Amino acid sequence: MAKAADVVRLLLGSTALCFSLLGARTASASKAVTAHLAAKWPETPLLLEASEFMAEESNEKFWLFLETVQELAVYKQTESAYSYYNLILKKAGQFLDNLHINLLKFAFSIRAYSPTIQMFQQIAADEPPPDGCDAFVVIHKKHTCKINELKKLLKKATSRPRPYLFKGDHKFPTNKENLPVTILYAEIGTRAFSKFHKVLSEKAQNGKILYVLRHYIQKPVSQKMYLSGYGVELAIKSTEYKALDDTQVKTATNTTVEDEVETNEVQGFLFRKLKERYSDLRDNLTTFQKYLIESSKEMTPLKVWELQDLSFQAASQIMSTPVYDAIKLMKDISQNFPIKARSLTRIAVNQLMRDEIQENQKGLHERFEIQPGDACLFINGLRVDLNAYDPFSLLDMLKLEGKMMNGLRNLGIIKEDVSNFLKLNSHVLDHTYALDIRHSSIVWINDLENDDLYVTWPASCQELLKPVFPGTIPSVRRNFHNLVLFIDPAQGYTLDFVKIAELFYYHKIPLRIGFVFIVNTDDEVDGADDVGVALWRAFNYIAEEHDVSQAFISIVQMYQRVKNDNILTVDHVKSVLLKLFPDGNIWDILGIHSKYDNGRKEGASFYRMTGLGPLPQALYNGEPFKLEQLNAEELETNVLHRMMDTTINLQREVLTGVLNDRTNVIDFLMEKNNAVPRVNPSILHTKWQYLNLISTSVTADVEDFSTFFFLDSQDKSAVIAENMYYLTQEEDDVISSVTLWIIADFDKPSGRKLLFNALKFMKTSLHSRLGVIYNPTSKINEENTAISRGVLAAFLTQKNSFLRNFLRKLAKEETATAIYSGKKIKTFLTEGMDKNAFEKKYNTVGVNIFQTHQLFCQDVLQLRPGELGIVSNGKFSGPLDENFYTEDFYFLEKITFTNLVEKIKGIVENMEISSKNMSDLVMKVDALLSSLPKLASRHDITFLRENHSIITINPEENDMFFDVIAIVDPLTREAQKMAQLLIVLGKIINMKIKLFMNCRGKLSEAPLKSFYRFVLEPELVLVADGITGPVATFVDIPEAPLLTLNMITPEGWLVETVHSNCDLDNIHLKDIERTVTAEYELEYLLLEGHCFDTMTEQPPRGLQFTLGTKNKPVLVDTIVMANLGYFQLKANPGAWILKLREGKSEDIYQIVGHEGTDSEPDQGDVIVVINSFKSKILEVQVQKKPDKIKEDILTDKDEKKKGMWDSIKSI
Repeated sequence: MAKAADVVRLLLGSTALCFSLLGARTASASKAVTAHLAAKWPETPLLLEASEFMAEESNEKFWLFLETVQELAVYKQTESAYSYYNLILKKAGQFLDNLHINLLKFAFSIRAYSPTIQMFQQIAADEPPPDGCDAFVVIHKKHTCKINELKKLLKKATSRPRPYLFKGDHKFPTNKENLPVTILYAEIGTRAFSKFHKVLSEKAQNGKILYVLRHYIQKPVSQKMYLSGYGVELAIKSTEYKALDDTQVKTATNTTVEDEVETNEVQGFLFRKLKERYSDLRDNLTTFQKYLIESSKEMTPLKVWELQDLSFQAASQIMSTPVYDAIKLMKDISQNFPIKARSLTRIAVNQLMRDEIQENQKGLHERFEIQPGDACLFINGLRVDLNAYDPFSLLDMLKLEGKMMNGLRNLGIIKEDVSNFLKLNSHVLDHTYALDIRHSSIVWINDLENDDLYVTWPASCQELLKPVFPGTIPSVRRNFHNLVLFIDPAQGYTLDFVKIAELFYYHKIPLRIGFVFIVNTDDEVDGADDVGVALWRAFNYIAEEHDVSQAFISIVQMYQRVKNDNILTVDHVKSVLLKLFPDGNIWDILGIHSKYDNGRKEGASFYRMTGLGPLPQALYNGEPFKLEQLNAEELETNVLHRMMDTTINLQREVLTGVLNDRTNVIDFLMEKNNAVPRVNPSILHTKWQYLNLISTSVTADVEDFSTFFFLDSQDKSAVIAENMYYLTQEEDDVISSVTLWIIADFDKPSGRKLLFNALKFMKTSLHSRLGVIYNPTSKINEENTAISRGVLAAFLTQKNSFLRNFLRKLAKEETATAIYSGKKIKTFLTEGMDKNAFEKKYNTVGVNIFQTHQLFCQDVLQLRPGELGIVSNGKFSGPLDENFYTEDFYFLEKITFTNLVEKIKGIVENMEISSKNMSDLVMKVDALLSSLPKLASRHDITFLRENHSIITINPEENDMFFDVIAIVDPLTREAQKMAQLLIVLGKIINMKIKLFMNCRGKLSEAPLKSFYRFVLEPELVLVADGITGPVATFVDIPEAPLLTLNMITPEGWLVETVHSNCDLDNIHLKDIERTVTAEYELEYLLLEGHCFDTMTEQPPRGLQFTLGTKNKPVLVDTIVMANLGYFQLKANPGAWILKLREGKSEDIYQIVGHEGTDSEPDQGDVIVVINSFKSKILEVQVQKKPDKIKEDILTDKDEKKKGMWDSIKSI
């Protein structure tokens, strides 16, 4: 007996040790449930995936990376998988910082770029590849895998059809596009690739071909590629796991703990007998019994009263754990809740924690509308939607944030200022710029403020605030709404414009209407031969004899007589004149020497000055309409919509007192921030090239051409920026918010004209400074750079007004003519200049700086010698035509000096650096932020108190860090996912994390009814012979309950079970002798879309689409849902052709527009590229063919008309 008692005491003594073992389980062998998910395509090489990661960084980095890994794949045969993996990372490390190396590892882990590789593989299969070729080339439909055949195939390449190039194609850097396209299909890192690449890259550098690389793996590996980034749930069937109801609670309220446990036999121990024999150890036995119950696989249902504080109890346990284990504990509790619930009920709730949680919850609800129990994750203030965000989107966000943070750090910005800059958001160029309509060439046919027609209308701005019927525009006698129509009587669209004007005028719409007449500008024109001139002179004559309103009515009458081709003729003009003025002399009015010709040229001049594109054109309050909005059906609607939108804005301005009865309305509208004197399409609609001006510690001098030659684009740009001299405002301490570089050959008239206009602009500019970049046309020597050397010497030695005055003189053509005729440049020096310094610099400046600038223009800006361009805060536009006016500089300054730039300037002003460095910093920060995609607004999340309810983990010191705020109830599905996500993030990025326990109180049912695993790791797990696939593993699961295994995948994934050793909907571990294994396969990636008919703006009923390739046009098909216009197609990585299904869909409808595709709307085939695990959504616009307007897909066109009897029957 004594020996037995000693054994019991020894056993109980070890209980404390058992409690200390995290996740300790019984000694009995446990059964497991495992699940993994494989892609439908085979594993793709990591080297190729790394190259796609580089391609997202920049095209230049992609090709530089390729140069360093040309034959790297040979090591794959001799090195272990782990060594080869590290070799790839080492090569990538030549181009990436530590953060992006970690992100590359994470990209490998989730196989983020594998779909891109498979997409190229599918494109190659559609060629198809020649037999037995490791690599092959396609030149305009001709294939070869022999290098010596390239020359023959290139000979007549341009006579064959040009191949389609995808947006994701890798084009070798060149400044020429109109070259024979040579597409190499090869696996980078192989010898076959290296041989072709050396030849093709040389030809591309010499301007012989446009070299395009597409990945191609001749012999894909056989092993499957296992995926991650998804959740796996082991759910307990609803009948198995419920809280006891209230009646059970009432009968149990007086039951003691001993009563509850003493009758139990637990894992072979008979505790009732043990307690009877060893009464002195009763308390220890009870504690040990509880431990065994909780660590066993049996789940005891909880009573309702035990559930109420369960979330707070879980938070108490997490908060009491050492900080670095807290997230792991939250993961364990949330993902294994069914077997953790009982132990949580015995945790005492920390009252200080409860009070602090409730206080913080009140603040979060008031400021951010975050409710108790809600889950939110913020990274640098950006909200991550846990339901919508997948790991692939998270990777994209981290890359962008990392790029921004690294850039700010490399600019020398300290931590406190980095957070201020991060709160700023990149701007998108606002295309709603308004032209100033206070121009004499606009002929206003009515005036709401002065015409008798509107005399009965109220004139007070307060009338805008009075209630009106919905959709009605208040009739106020103020020119709030102004429509300007550019009319060319020789073009057919003018008829529609006149009809629209007539409609608005006769219905007394509160709209001022103006015409800009664009007619012949020759000095002498006979109105009898030119309808535009005839109309202009007739209009002036009638306006003089009567008034402008009558002249407009007469124009309407002239156009009412137009029948054929919508074109007005001189006869139409004459017939109306004769009707109105039967005694008038038509030829005196319309003839060559007509006195009614004044101002005829002004309309065309104003039209050219505005910079608007081809006619037709119209302006509402100065804002242009898009071309598709100008047809007869659309214009009326669009004008009324804009009037309603403007009315809302005006009401707001009246309410705030900005607009009142003393305000001149037109001046008020035209002095807004978006008003400009000219809109230059080459600026407004350009695809900006963003320069990276951040140096990577390169100290090359701008005159050191030999060093400059070997720099990459980023370092070339940084050297140019660091060595730039500027014409600035008079005061030296002024911060210039806008930095302009003009690019030209100043020894050519076009370059001098650009310089002259820039100097004219600088005379009155308040925000800009000006630098110059030289792009010589011809071979660089002292003779043909006389003016450019003068410009350079002036910038290097003179300042402000002295510099500007001299440059203005140098930019004049007579000065250039004199200098090239032999006159010395010193004779043109102006008063106040430092003449000695100028002459010395002019005579000693070499040609190296011009060579450096020319190379920068060629390599970075892709300009040919002599072409013009302009850079505004690091954003390049070019090549420009010669007509870049002073007004264009004002326009460029306006679109550059955005709210973002103002905010950057505000932060920079508080930094202790010189004004030049401040201006440089504004330029570089704007260039950095503008180059990044526009992100959602950032939130500054703060808590009222942080002592008892928040887990805070500080980042590593002396390094940049991400600011992560996590808000979660520890007993929710979001906690199950977030815990693993935070663990992974902690291994990828340096982060400061605050985790707030957002607990719910008074729970009435179990908050979680399943076990859960989120399959996500920070990097691949490699063993000697390859990659270990990610897997979801459940161990120590209770054997009694009936379980169901569910996959919870990112949106757009269609997953199917391909193998399992039991019924996954009814898993009963008690009846299974071995591990349950489930293997799933990603069968399809969904291609989703929305479709509508542009004529009815409704979904096209019965319309069907097909998806296929050129060789197999129909692989899958679908029908458009009649109520929402939604459709979906099963797809996989590749390039696919979307078509209307052959038959009625194709016969009746045609595709007229699409978004989210790879092809342009006017390119014929609709090309859709699937190259990512992320969801792909299209928008397709269709229209009935002109001869099928009355037909319907769902109605048989041969259906005969029903007779009377059929009609009666249908009733």
